[in-house]
Amino acid sequence: MPEIILVAVDGSPLSKRAFEQALADAESTVIALHVIDPTDPGYSAPLDVDVTLEPLHGSAEWYEKANELADEIFEELTALADGSGVEVRTKTLRGDPARSIVEYASDEDADAIYVGGHGRTGETNLLLGSVAELVASRASVSVTVVR
Repeated sequence: MPEIILVAVDGSPLSKRAFEQALADAESTVIALHVIDPTDPGYSAPLDVDVTLEPLHGSAEWYEKANELADEIFEELTALADGSGVEVRTKTLRGDPARSIVEYASDEDADAIYVGGHGRTGETNLLLGSVAELVASRASVSVTVVR
């Protein structure tokens, strides 16, 4: 069993499922990592986003809303972990999601990375999803893709 598992979370049902699996598998610690992608206004949102109704992408208001969303995601996940006996840490970063996940896992000496496999778009990404595929190909530790 891995001692420290890093879980990429974006508020989607698949990332929640990955978090739940990490809780079941972790020996001591799960780190929930949410990455705010400044280049993709909809990536960090669990639902489809109508950008015409949202704050201007990249504005202070947009980042504030993205951070509030991260806090909501973490609140839900830490509630799920209550009574599990597993320490849960949370972190929000800004940047390219795949790169940030891999680098943070290395910085925190994570033993494994868990991600939800969305299978969003593109022929090569149908099975895993672009972020999951990149994390799986770049990480120096075991990557579990939860579907």
